[in-house]
Amino acid sequence: MPVREALDVLLAAARVVDGVEEVDTLAANGRVLAADQVSGLNVPAADNTQMDGYAVRAADCASGSATLRVAQRIPAGTVGQPLEPGTAARIFTGALIPAGADAVVMQEQCEADGDQVTVKHAPQPGEWIRRVGEDIVAGSVILPAGTRLRGQELGLAASVGLARLPVRRRVRVAVFFTGDELAMPGEPLAPGAIYNSNRFTLRGLLENLGCDISDYGIVPDSLQATRDTLRAAAAQHDLIITSGGVSVGEEDHIKPAVEAEGRLNMWQIAVKPGKPLAFGEVDRADGSAFFLGLPGNPVSSFITFLLFVRPFLLRLQGVAGAVAPRAIPLRADFDWGKPDRRNEFLRARINDAGGLDLFPNQGSGVLTSTVWADGLIDNPPGQAIAKGDIVRFIPFAALQY
Repeated sequence: MPVREALDVLLAAARVVDGVEEVDTLAANGRVLAADQVSGLNVPAADNTQMDGYAVRAADCASGSATLRVAQRIPAGTVGQPLEPGTAARIFTGALIPAGADAVVMQEQCEADGDQVTVKHAPQPGEWIRRVGEDIVAGSVILPAGTRLRGQELGLAASVGLARLPVRRRVRVAVFFTGDELAMPGEPLAPGAIYNSNRFTLRGLLENLGCDISDYGIVPDSLQATRDTLRAAAAQHDLIITSGGVSVGEEDHIKPAVEAEGRLNMWQIAVKPGKPLAFGEVDRADGSAFFLGLPGNPVSSFITFLLFVRPFLLRLQGVAGAVAPRAIPLRADFDWGKPDRRNEFLRARINDAGGLDLFPNQGSGVLTSTVWADGLIDNPPGQAIAKGDIVRFIPFAALQY
């Protein structure tokens, strides 16, 4: 199945998790809003100054060199007196514009002398004034339901006084890893054994997405053990993610285990690396848990998570906007003359000239490429790349949080 079609299948199947909780705005980073948030006030609440300077009547300064008496001083957080004709008010950034003033002249265009100031500029009415409600109008939706909250969204909520926010509950994800050859760091490596790097990669990615994670560890390469773990994981989780055992070897038990405990809706994607990706559901008494089986090769597991699992999880969390990876056009500073019939995702990084360099070894087991690279080149099936070509580049920075 082509990559785009496979992602469409996943997103169409996703069900937003039930359950809403209210949390402190300070604790809502990474969560997804469950309801529209409406401002109860205007921002700014009143006309105020964008600059340190002098509040004036523009008509008093039309000559471009007017000397005015400084009648008052207005720091931020205080309310000045109405401005009399022929006077100016010393004013500081954020302070309310006094009645009668219709412009602010920045202090760099003024020359103060005791209680007088010479304004060496002819301001236009409204100059350097933030108008009431120019950012937010009371009663308007500032953050729609389905927004994934980042620092800037939290700041916006706080700017209108929202101390608590309704958010979707966290997605409950179970993970386990198949392979009798797997060992954990700190354990001695037996002949033929490898350390289970995928456990650390996938858990880190899931933590970045704010999931509640249950880690079932390494499951023996047997059909019964795989089925038992699937059943246990399905009972309490929204999604089960596995790594390894999804190919067609005699020791690959994921596919028959999922088919015995539920159903597979998709298996094998035209993607390199990462062809053996499985999607389905595992049954339980009150419904089913989603299942995503990732390849065991570490780069394949990493890339298929970013391309497929991350968008699927965002949809489960209730994110309403675009969740598919977004590419930007960049110049290739290399030649790639051996295209694959599958959609390739090549590890590359941005060089000082603004082009892309390619990691020399694109093998699915070369985990160093994922650390060296800044992102992935989305290369269509059968597409050779010549130096100077414009390619589609997906930065890791947009994929891991």
